[in-house]
Amino acid sequence: MSRAGLTCLLISPKTHRGPPYAEIGERNQVLISISPCLTTCPSMAMEKIVAILWLSLNNHIKIMRSIMNMRDSVRGKKLEHSPATTAFLFPGQGSQTVGMGSELMAQSAEAKHVFEAVDSALDEKLSTLMAQGPAETLTLTQNAQPALFASSLAVLRTVEKLSGKSIAELSGFVAGHSLGEYSALCAAQSLELDHTARLLRLRGQSMQQAVPVGEGAMAALLGADIEQTEQFLEQAHALGIVQIANDNAPGQIVISGAVKAVHKAMEVAKEAGLRRIVELPVSAPFHCDLMAPAADVMATALADTVIQDAQTAVICNVTASAERQSAKLRQNLVAQVTGRVRWRETLTYLADNGVTRFVEIGTGKVLSGLVKRTVKDVDIFNLETMEDIENYLNNVS
Repeated sequence: MSRAGLTCLLISPKTHRGPPYAEIGERNQVLISISPCLTTCPSMAMEKIVAILWLSLNNHIKIMRSIMNMRDSVRGKKLEHSPATTAFLFPGQGSQTVGMGSELMAQSAEAKHVFEAVDSALDEKLSTLMAQGPAETLTLTQNAQPALFASSLAVLRTVEKLSGKSIAELSGFVAGHSLGEYSALCAAQSLELDHTARLLRLRGQSMQQAVPVGEGAMAALLGADIEQTEQFLEQAHALGIVQIANDNAPGQIVISGAVKAVHKAMEVAKEAGLRRIVELPVSAPFHCDLMAPAADVMATALADTVIQDAQTAVICNVTASAERQSAKLRQNLVAQVTGRVRWRETLTYLADNGVTRFVEIGTGKVLSGLVKRTVKDVDIFNLETMEDIENYLNNVS
């Protein structure tokens, strides 16, 4: 249906069928916005919906053109900064790469100090391994975990120095994916840097040793939701432990457990028509009950570690809610070894609590991609290099 050379989109409240808004806009060389209420209104005569669209169409075009002009006029101006609406995110294993942190270490005294402190805590030159490799040695869990932590803290300390602000003045929330929760706790001044490096070295070693190589597996189920995945797992439990390890984003779930049980769950998912199933190249089945021996090791180590109340709210993996109290933070770190990483719920919690700016601190852009898949209409930044940091600080007042 068209009028005056324009194409009208008919929206069914139940099916939302029809071509995408962007396609319609391209046909007419205008940006057309349909009010969200039209897609969620109760059943009403279609002719009434069409009438609303026709009556408001010209106004929509004028309004959207004005918005576009306003956007162009403010480009280059600083974004207003509010810690309450900012969350710093710290990446987990898988983001490591040879060369990580090297450029920043050469340009920032604060970053160099972090790498030297981590080397000293571990009594080895981890920074050299990070800079030069080889990749297969850096990727070992016992090396990747403290390396990613060092990279994140090097960025954070540089941001704090250049901005002249503390973590509480920069961000109202911190959260880290798996090992990244340790980075978040150190950022929030709950853990000391040297203690964190040693804990992550131990965490990596104990997780690797918990299950003999070849007896565990992990797989990504792309396109599945929690309810579907639980149904797949029910049909595989007879073959051994298999659980949801990571709920990363809508349609991105990772399962973990005994190799036969994981493979069975993958078969069931395939038979159910799941669009993509990928077995992950990991050395151990992380975040499932097979990691219980590692949880025991970490419980002992954390009991002997000083943990302070956090200076900013920490969103914990196993609860997907804010915590500051040291005893709870310690408890959650132990539970995290065998528990699910509730990352999708973490991002939703942050958005529901007013966060509109997500800042990934450290190597890679994995977490930024998960933010894009999970929450809409937010600003996303990746801080890894000095250029990234300077651009962020120059554009945020």
